[in-house]
Amino acid sequence: MSETPKQYTDRILSYVGDDDPWTILASTPSRLRGLIAGRARAQLEFKPSPERWSVIELLAHLADAEVVGAWRVRSVLAASGTALQPYDQDRWAGTFRYASADPLQSLDLFQAARSSTLSLLGRVDPALHGNYGVHGERGRETVAEIVRLYAGHDRNHLTQIERLLAADPVAS
Repeated sequence: MSETPKQYTDRILSYVGDDDPWTILASTPSRLRGLIAGRARAQLEFKPSPERWSVIELLAHLADAEVVGAWRVRSVLAASGTALQPYDQDRWAGTFRYASADPLQSLDLFQAARSSTLSLLGRVDPALHGNYGVHGERGRETVAEIVRLYAGHDRNHLTQIERLLAADPVAS
């Protein structure tokens, strides 16, 4: 799917709607654990087509995206106006061999980074949530906007994982 940065942002934010992004962020690790609990690796490797990601690849992506998000939030909290570098998620997936990742290690990394970031955001002066970074593709984003984007990103990939697990012929 080829989207402009604005189309991507609008789509991702649409998954949040009027829901509380903090609740979404806090609940995602346990939802992911529940989805993959008791699943065989073959189920987590299922791909409906070669160009789509498996659950294992999605978990590795979520872990890396969370590390990136943790860095971005910290950078912006410490220095409003800082540059935020984009990254090519498909290049990362290939270079870092997401398909070979251990899904539980990916989930552990995701959960640790998420927990740390939520703790940090909860203890800094709330006025700092208005600090902004300048994303190389999307432009100016406040910490509060980054939080909403990551909540939408979570929901996007949670839905993908649910669909993959429901469609997996190995599980049937």
